[in-house]
Formats: sequence, structure tokens, C-alpha cells
Amino acid sequence: MRLCPALFCLLPGTAAACALPPSVILTLPTGHYMAGAAATVALTGLILARADRTPGIAPRILAERRVLLPVTLTSTLSFLAHAALLAVGWLGSSDPMHNLLTLWVWTGLWVALPLASLVFGNLWRAINPFTGPARLVRLAFGLRGGIGLARLGHWPAVAGLFAFTWFTLVSLSPEDPRTLATVSALYAAVILALAVAEGEKWLEQGEFFTVYLGWLARIAPFWLVIAGRRARLMAGFPGSQILALPPLSPSAVAFVTLALAGLTFDGLRDTFFWLGLIGENPLEFTGRSAVMGVNTAGLIAVWAATATTILAALALGQRMAGRPVPVGPVMLSFLAIAAGYHSAHYLVTLLTTGQYALAALNDPLFRGDSLLGLQPFFVGFGFLADPAAMTAVWNTQFVAILGAHLLATLLALRLAGPGLPARAHLPLTALMVGYTVLGLWLLAQPTGA
Repeated sequence: MRLCPALFCLLPGTAAACALPPSVILTLPTGHYMAGAAATVALTGLILARADRTPGIAPRILAERRVLLPVTLTSTLSFLAHAALLAVGWLGSSDPMHNLLTLWVWTGLWVALPLASLVFGNLWRAINPFTGPARLVRLAFGLRGGIGLARLGHWPAVAGLFAFTWFTLVSLSPEDPRTLATVSALYAAVILALAVAEGEKWLEQGEFFTVYLGWLARIAPFWLVIAGRRARLMAGFPGSQILALPPLSPSAVAFVTLALAGLTFDGLRDTFFWLGLIGENPLEFTGRSAVMGVNTAGLIAVWAATATTILAALALGQRMAGRPVPVGPVMLSFLAIAAGYHSAHYLVTLLTTGQYALAALNDPLFRGDSLLGLQPFFVGFGFLADPAAMTAVWNTQFVAILGAHLLATLLALRLAGPGLPARAHLPLTALMVGYTVLGLWLLAQPTGA
């Protein structure tokens, strides 16, 4: 099972050793888990396809109140905090595990925040560092309208997500604080300039992290709906918000398939299978610089295979149905798979490097402070050698993967619309089964880099 995702390969150079234990070879009967999960997804898909109607998942209002803090204020404060973190990246420790910027980006922003958003809704909306500054600059200069970026759809977000995925998985030193600070500052400058030129609403379709977190948050069972100065706390079946989304455009479909491919390749690229495929000895890895080209090609190939497989399954379903099946709406169901795999894939990262983040928040300058009231503690990975603890971790990952695919199957049937014959759902159900097995297989593989 993976214990060191690509985000935390901790050498700021051309080699790619990892400060965390690279893998744990489980003695659990993971093949039995995979077979059971596949059978469960298959039976669920077949039963729901033959049912007259799927379960109702309408949301309800839990509470209503005034908005406590305007987004413009919280966003501007977040922008200032990010600016301070960039300074820490440039001027602070060169050790990624002792630099608040790297800990925030790779543990907080990319792991903890998405996981929290899957439960509590779109938390990024309040702390998006671009919304408030872009709005204030436009007000200060009296800017109206835009420059036509909205016509590009989600393609700018696709480009941003691909660049981020490549930087994370392929580039030489994504964890080096100074490199990360420079790349982050350049990206922020470009996005802020575009948001000022087009308007802050453009971020919801043009900035990859806003798009990705906003869509993941649609899985949450709890969320806020803000209308003017009022906020309503809603509760509903996980994924019920997805049913209210408009059909995905071709650029949005490209974004979803890239997000899935990025997570898949992140799980694949360090496995013995992939390293053997590209001619690398997993026990004598020659470094990231030696595999940049082949890993770039691998990322693109996985993206192409992901998009082709999904679209082919939908096309086959259309032929079996004898009438068109809406691709845009059905593609929304794959957001559940992205959410489930993100949760399972980064769970161990949260439990390990999350300890470094907690220690850094308690003592940000590493001089013996205790801002959170915690006593000094040593980061420990002893639980990784505890069979009971690792069984619990694997079971949690298994539930996340299986639950996500069951939810995706349910959503796909709802989004496909009524009146389709049961056989039209068979290709998509088969694809969900395959994705379930692939996700569990990637988590169960030992890694060598």
C-alpha cells in the first residue's frame, strides 16, 4: 500500500528518495477485497438499472443565519497569509518538513482541505486568495466587463491542472521550498491578473483549484448556500448537489478526465509494475531526472486512456439504448470517483506528514514555542508497522473506494435520465467495476521510488 505519494518525495534535487517509508507490503487478502468490491458494484449497478426508480436524495435546510464575514474580507486575509507563506518559502528552512509553505501546500491545501471539503462543502470559497483582491482592484479602477476569457470555458483550468500535475509528479523538486515559492508566486500573479481582467467569477471555470475543490465539495453531505447576506446550512445525501449541476461541456469533461488520470498516475508511477515497464530497477532507482520524459509520456497516455475508455463506454451504452444518452450529465458522476480516490490515496499522507504540519503550526519558527498549547512531540510512524493499525487504514481506504464507486453508479443512473433500457447501463457499470478494482490494486501495490 502506498505510503509516500509523489507530493512528498523529499529530496530537492535530481534524485527521488523519500523520507517516509516507501511502502508496506500487506499480508491481507487484498485480492478478496477487490473481488468483493467488484461484485458489490456490479450487483448494485444491475439492480438499480432494473429498478423503476432510484432512491430519492433531495437535500433539506438545517439552519439559516446571517453571513458572519464577507468573502471579500476572508479572501483578502487569505491572500495576505499566502504572501507571508511565500516569504517563508524563500527565506525559511530549506527542509520541506520544516518549512510552513511546503507543509501548507502539500499537506494542508492538497490533502487536508479537499478531505474536509468532502464533508463540509466548499471551504475554499471563503479562503480563495484571488477573489477578494481581484474584486477590490476592479472596484478601485472602475473595471467593468471582461476580455473574453469566459469563451474559453474550462480550458484554462485544464491547462492549470495539467501543469500542476506535471509539476507534482514529474518535475525534479516540487517539494523544494524555494522552487515551490517561485512557482506559486508566478502562478498567483498570472491568475490574479486574469481575474482582474475578466472578473472574479471567471475563477469558477478558469482556475483549476477553484474548479477542482468546488466540484469535490458537491459530494459533501453538509454545505452552505449563500444568498446575499444570508447563509443556509444544508444537509443531503452525499452527491445530491451534483444532480443540480449543468451538463459538463467538452472542456469540463477534459478537466474531469485529467483529474482522474492524475490521481491514477500518481498511484501508478512508483509501483514495481510501472518501474519495471519503463526499465527501472525499483531497488536502484536512478532518480526523477532520468524518468522525466517517460513519466511525462505516461501521464499523457493515462489521460488519453482514461478519456477514451469513459467516452467509449458511454458511446457503447448509447448504441445499446438505441437512442442518445447525455454524455455531459453522466460525466458528472465521475466526480464521486475522484473524491473517493483522493480520500483513499492521501489518507496515509495525512496521518504521517500531517504530524509535521501540526508540529510546525505549534512551533512555526522552530524555537520551542507552543502556540497551540501542545507539548513538544516527536513525529512518529510506528503505527505503520502495527498490523492492527494498517488493517484499519486499509479498511478505511477500501470503504472510501467502494463507497465512491457505488455513489458514482447511483448518480450515473440518475443523470442518464429515465426510460433507458437496463442493457444501456451495462457498459458504464462494467467501467465502474474496472475502476473499483484498479483503485484498490493501486493502493495495494508496493512502491519502489
